[in-house]
Amino acid sequence: MKVSGFSYVRNGFNYDCPFIEAIESILPICDEFVVAVGQSSDGTREAIERIGSNKIRILDTVWDDNLRKGGKIFAQQTNIALKELTGDWAFHIQADEVIHENDLHKIQEAMENELNNNQLDGFILPFLHFWGDFRHYRNTRRVHNHEIRIFKNTGKVFSFRDSQGFRKYDSLEANQTNEELGKKLRVKRIDAPIFHYNNVRTPTSFVNKQSEMGFFYGDNKISKEIIAKPAFDLNLVDRVAKFSSTHPKVMAAKVAAHPNNFEHDTSKAIWNFKDRIMQPIEDILGFKIGEYKNYILLK
Repeated sequence: MKVSGFSYVRNGFNYDCPFIEAIESILPICDEFVVAVGQSSDGTREAIERIGSNKIRILDTVWDDNLRKGGKIFAQQTNIALKELTGDWAFHIQADEVIHENDLHKIQEAMENELNNNQLDGFILPFLHFWGDFRHYRNTRRVHNHEIRIFKNTGKVFSFRDSQGFRKYDSLEANQTNEELGKKLRVKRIDAPIFHYNNVRTPTSFVNKQSEMGFFYGDNKISKEIIAKPAFDLNLVDRVAKFSSTHPKVMAAKVAAHPNNFEHDTSKAIWNFKDRIMQPIEDILGFKIGEYKNYILLK
């Protein structure tokens, strides 16, 4: 069994992304790791080279601003790396996502057990969406609970929409031209959470990140409920919970260096009417009602 990790990044330091930690977190169970690196001015490429692993292959890319709409550029960069994979399994990790070392054996074992299962296309992993600092995570119906991050590398699976998930297509051209919506992957769940650090950044990098998202998505894709211009007020969020477990070891330096002093001012919490009604019900039921699922979950 051969496992291929893959990712994409541009100016990772400017946006305070743990892209090095993301790569290092899954490298032990990968036979190769392909990363598409867009033209960067902050030493991103050089930092990846300094990891010093012969498993890593860098693809130098130029981002096409004509692919801004709907974050299509992110899907394109994902597919550039994906097309170069040679493994049986493709393991996607984004620049702000990290896997805990304690869960690597679960992931490896699942891939080994399901390699010859022709009914299975891949796996979904649960998410922990950290918010404000490394001691809090957002736990509401407004965040995605699972995403496809591992799938069989058949040459027919490509990034869906903005690289959030994946689907099967007849060809890459069909994926790129939107000739078809693609077929949902048949997946199982691995209890190995993605540590998602998108909202743990320095104040400057928050501004940089939101500016980039505005450019590549347009204002309609940015939650106006949680962005206050020109500053980013982390209190303008519905709900967070305390995180009491451990972070991946590769994140130790970042965790130690961060102030970790965020305390949610609940008087500023913003809930829309539907969420205010539905959240208590879902808390009792233990699942999200009407949750969008970009996959078919197998028993």
